[in-house]
Amino acid sequence: MSIQKYSLGDFELSAVSDGTYVGDGGAFFGVVPKTLWQRKVKPDDLNRITISCNSVLIRTGKQTILIETGIGNKLAEKTKGFFLPQEKLLNSLHEAGAAPEDIDIVINSHLHFDHCGWNTIYKNGVAVPTFPKAKYYAPKGEWEHGVLQLERDRVSYISDNYDPLIRTGQMTLLSGDQEITPGISVETIPGHTRNMWAVMLNSGGKTACYISDLLPTTWHLEPTWVMAYDLFPLEAIENRKKYYERALPGQWLTMFTHDPDVPWAQISNQNGKFIAKAV
Repeated sequence: MSIQKYSLGDFELSAVSDGTYVGDGGAFFGVVPKTLWQRKVKPDDLNRITISCNSVLIRTGKQTILIETGIGNKLAEKTKGFFLPQEKLLNSLHEAGAAPEDIDIVINSHLHFDHCGWNTIYKNGVAVPTFPKAKYYAPKGEWEHGVLQLERDRVSYISDNYDPLIRTGQMTLLSGDQEITPGISVETIPGHTRNMWAVMLNSGGKTACYISDLLPTTWHLEPTWVMAYDLFPLEAIENRKKYYERALPGQWLTMFTHDPDVPWAQISNQNGKFIAKAV
């Protein structure tokens, strides 16, 4: 599989992936009736759909940055049997010409296990950094929420994906909107979780946004088509609309975290219907 690339000003973007996994179709579409969502994606006999764990490799000319690290290889065998993850990110990075030692910065939009799984790997039973030279960044509020281990979503947080990095200082937890490095910043977009980030890329007068789980796939462009996983669905709807108000007139490239076919696209509004045009 060839790596899709895109030039954003002086930045070179490569669409890399941890491969696909399966999830419950109903959970991915919340209150949207199956008769509607199955027109976009066909479920299997167990009502599962195939989704992807898309990451983005950015070469700025000075640094190599990785947005998101997929599911990884630390899930328990029972959990693997449910999700069927492919664990392909390191191979995908290799195809893109990047070794773990080449990564300077890792950005996690939030700390659910399918977004930060390759942050670490186990060596002799101990979680160590997969990207030994990288500085890792994640939202502070995400970590604080994960520590609470609430019944609603504690299954989403695996502490070995981030706590060892926090203890050594290799991961920095940030609050609010911040610039990570020139041309790359993060903005808090509540909806899926309270503190999830959108990752903004700006170079040469062009803008791209890794919108994460606010818009997980091109199947979710309708503002009200939010997931059952979204902790704050009404805020997700409003923040989608606010995003469109900025992204459409600016002709932003939108990067989708879970779409198995379209890692990025430009969104347009055609007679009230939102359309993703792959680039």
